[in-house]
Amino acid sequence: MNVELGKGIFLVAAPSLRDPNFRQTVVLLCEHGAEGALGVVVNRPTAMSISEALPQVPIIEGAGHVLYAGGPVQTNQVMLLYRGDQLPENSHHVFDGVCLGGDIGMVERILTGSPTKESFRAYLGYSGWGPGQLESEMKTGSWITLPADSHIVFEKDPAHVWQEILLTLGDAYRHYADMPFDPSCN
Repeated sequence: MNVELGKGIFLVAAPSLRDPNFRQTVVLLCEHGAEGALGVVVNRPTAMSISEALPQVPIIEGAGHVLYAGGPVQTNQVMLLYRGDQLPENSHHVFDGVCLGGDIGMVERILTGSPTKESFRAYLGYSGWGPGQLESEMKTGSWITLPADSHIVFEKDPAHVWQEILLTLGDAYRHYADMPFDPSCN
């Protein structure tokens, strides 16, 4: 199933994609247009906690939230992705109650409020493509496109997201779901 490129879709790395930055990744496309595309890899947690990347935000200290590797561009910048009913005005809507950016006030509300479906993820860096670059990668079969799902982004175990998506794509992809990250180790 391939859907048209646009914000609010998943770019699922095809099993043949060998680029180590994107091998076995699922990217949430947050922006797509004439100037290019921007997204975050949703299934690459790092060994760092968010408090290590944002020590100036006391509310995050000790919260235990993992920092994700969003992509190879500007890896010194932290980007926040939120899911909620009341999204910050200064945020960038991506799809169905999910936005990129915003403010630390929403993080504070999520961490200190009563449990809800609201959540956030922090990404170090992002994935970016210049004008026409992603379209070229689509023509070479590097990506499979699917509608984005906030449940996958915020609730699923990131270690299994790529494999689980492949299993939903039918028999043609089923045998790739168990493929090691480095096929030479097989």
